Amino acid sequence: MVVPHGVLDSAVSVQAVPLQFGGGFIELAVLFLILALVAAVLGAREVAGVSMNIAKWLVIIFVVLAIVAFIL
Repeated sequence: MVVPHGVLDSAVSVQAVPLQFGGGFIELAVLFLILALVAAVLGAREVAGVSMNIAKWLVIIFVVLAIVAFIL
């Protein structure tokens, strides 16, 4: 049985990809933190509060996923 050259190469080049979590959470948290600071300076307290809560939860999610990825 003759195996085509391309099939053998693709079967050999398969590699395991490590699990990576948290991509983008920290950047979004910083973005919402900046939005909260700008909104607070401009006097929009509701927007500042909501933005700060979103930033806080994104940081919490990032930390939890980072710990899970570190353990795995």
